Amino acid sequence: MGSKITAYILAAALLTVLPASAQIIPHIPEATLQAAQQAIVTENKPSSEVVRVGIGTTNFGTYQYNNITLFGTGDTQIYDNKMLIANVGANINIKITYKDGFFTITTPEYSEKVTGPVQITSNYGLLGVTGLKRAGKQALYHGAFELIKNNNNTFNLVNMIEVEEYLKGVVPNEMPVAFGLEALKAQSVAARNYVLSPRTKASPNYDVVDSVASQVYFGANTEKPLSNQAVKETEGVVAIYNWDLILAQYSSTAGGYTESYSNSFSDPVTKAFPSNEKPYLKAKPDIIGQEQLNDEEKASAYYKSKPTAYDIRSPYFRWEREWTTEELKTALETTLPAQSATGFVKPAFNKGAKLDDLTEIKVLRRGESGKIIEMEIVTRSQTYKVFKELVIRRLFTKNGKALPSANVVFENKQDENGSLVSIKAYGGGFGHGVGLSQYGAGFMGTELKKSYDKILQHYYTDITLATKPIILSTNSAQISAEQSFYAPHKEAKIIIDNKFGINKLLVDINGREQMFEMPKEIFGHKRFVEIDISKYIKVGRNTVKFSSPDLETSAFNKGLRLYVELIGKCENEYMW
Repeated sequence: MGSKITAYILAAALLTVLPASAQIIPHIPEATLQAAQQAIVTENKPSSEVVRVGIGTTNFGTYQYNNITLFGTGDTQIYDNKMLIANVGANINIKITYKDGFFTITTPEYSEKVTGPVQITSNYGLLGVTGLKRAGKQALYHGAFELIKNNNNTFNLVNMIEVEEYLKGVVPNEMPVAFGLEALKAQSVAARNYVLSPRTKASPNYDVVDSVASQVYFGANTEKPLSNQAVKETEGVVAIYNWDLILAQYSSTAGGYTESYSNSFSDPVTKAFPSNEKPYLKAKPDIIGQEQLNDEEKASAYYKSKPTAYDIRSPYFRWEREWTTEELKTALETTLPAQSATGFVKPAFNKGAKLDDLTEIKVLRRGESGKIIEMEIVTRSQTYKVFKELVIRRLFTKNGKALPSANVVFENKQDENGSLVSIKAYGGGFGHGVGLSQYGAGFMGTELKKSYDKILQHYYTDITLATKPIILSTNSAQISAEQSFYAPHKEAKIIIDNKFGINKLLVDINGREQMFEMPKEIFGHKRFVEIDISKYIKVGRNTVKFSSPDLETSAFNKGLRLYVELIGKCENEYMW
């Protein structure tokens, strides 16, 4: 079926009065248009939030276009600033060019110049960009397209899509489906957290992009049945900590020991490194009793061996690299200028400068997983301090490729005269190593038979799996809300922050209304309230609607926060 993003499909119902081959839409009275719009909004209300995704060229070289050719696999509608202007048949090319503030829209039987923004929908099909490939296939998309002009005579192509549909195009491209259903469910929750978390937008015109700069989103043509099932069976579920969605970091392979956020990332605002801690992103070994690896001896023993670990199946669980001093010197002269621009190489190394002969690669400080936090590159006349894992990985290239991770031990090899002749690196893991390890999740799900919530609770400390927290408030004018979620067990409770003393909460659970009285204490309302709704929900998809008669009449700024808890915190659990 077609898109439910009706905020951008303002008059599609009117198409039923036209032949499928009609190319030009006659003038539509405003009152008729508004009536049709309201009917569609009521009929096709999105079941999840809408995300705006910037779509790049085949190699993600740019997100700016001056011309593009689009098509729909079903009847396709064209709008100018939400006004329906044309309907074309399936698989007919719609060429759009932009110049001097105007979009020119051309089909085999239609041409018009408009100011935009231009919206394209295909209510009973998918949308495509002619020639755009994703995973070697013609890219196709659910939802709607919007073309929004920039100030430099270009425009952006934006896919407006519901979050749950978006995730179907993300999950199989971020994790192999061979990792199994439970790992894919864990990945679905992490990806949902990512896209729903507040962030600085990638552009004023869109929220995220479709590449690794955000999450890999390749659209409908890359969906897989098992990953679609994983998205469906975690619908509406996010990981939260202290009322906020967590920053659900994930990487390919942790190497057997995840690292704390503060030791891997700089502060996104101040650029301070190490950054402030995130209590749910703590360093954690896969195997209980494993010592911290924050000194050279322990890190060396760990990364020169292959201990038991959840991501032991990864080809990057352990790896080695080796350079002659001249090879590494040449590589560093190439990489140091760009990494100096980050501010994490001190003193900065300028483009075109030369290094003296290398004498030592020296690690000064490590995190709990053995990840390098601070190190030195020492030459006969210079010493450069280097901080932060990504900078380190990008500095020490071999054949133009960065180190897989900064969980690495350097071995300086000297000749009989004490001169450095080569450097060997022993490492483990691929990526930043914070949060969920994808290979580890696959192992836990398929070989240890652990459910997705156990996987998530291993990699993210003290989290709760729940619906996204919402606020009902007279101040925000949101006095009611609806959420859909998939319950893995017949267990759920509403968690409420009743700071302003609301007396009653009306909850429609799968079509059955329940009125709950807010409990009171001696000196007023109880602030934090739990309401068990397990007997009203079912295993599978549930829909709840929240409202309160108090909010319709209460004074300014009255309200409450709430979410539905599905799986609460658990103690650290080790599987072996």
